[in-house]
Amino acid sequence: MPEIQIRKFDLKDRSEVRRISCETSFLEEDRGLFIEDDEILSDALTLYYTDYEPESCFVAVNRDRVVGYVIGTKDANRMEKVFFKQILLKFIKKAFCKHLFIKVKTWRLFFYISMSALKGEFNAPHFSAQYPAMLHINVDKDYRGCQIGKSLIGHYMNYLKEQGISGVYFGTISNEAKAFFSKLGFKLLYESKRSYLRYQTGKILPFYILGKSLGQAV
Repeated sequence: MPEIQIRKFDLKDRSEVRRISCETSFLEEDRGLFIEDDEILSDALTLYYTDYEPESCFVAVNRDRVVGYVIGTKDANRMEKVFFKQILLKFIKKAFCKHLFIKVKTWRLFFYISMSALKGEFNAPHFSAQYPAMLHINVDKDYRGCQIGKSLIGHYMNYLKEQGISGVYFGTISNEAKAFFSKLGFKLLYESKRSYLRYQTGKILPFYILGKSLGQAV
């Protein structure tokens, strides 16, 4: 059993958090089938958290190597505003500079995401009134089964309680994540389907939103 330390995120951890975010994206399907640029992908998955609210991030470390993380926000509404006002345009400009918009894979992914949107698959209810915080967690696949995820969530929950936050929620397309968080006392708030990865996975994926009141123990 590796010796794991959970600590606050530091700027030096940024590259490893981004690496893990890419390696665990798309349900660990070959991400190159969907998008070829890890910088753009990791920006989409982690940039707000690590660059705009790093105080709400924690990492799991084994011998100075980051092997997992939980990154989040105390205020999902604020995160959304920052994303649209400060991040989105820079993100699009970077994608243009990297010539992603002339690549077939990019347009294919964009097309299927657009089709999902037109079907109303992204029209989920808002839960931020009762659950203002959000989280995003991943653990390096070589370190799973070591209680790292539970420890990360425990530290994050304690942090949110200290900040006076009433609840936290998140979305996932993973049945394994749903089962894991259900064991930690999260309840299912919403369930639907997502079809935008069907062209590569051959499956229509479930989509779950789970939430937890911070009055409950982890």
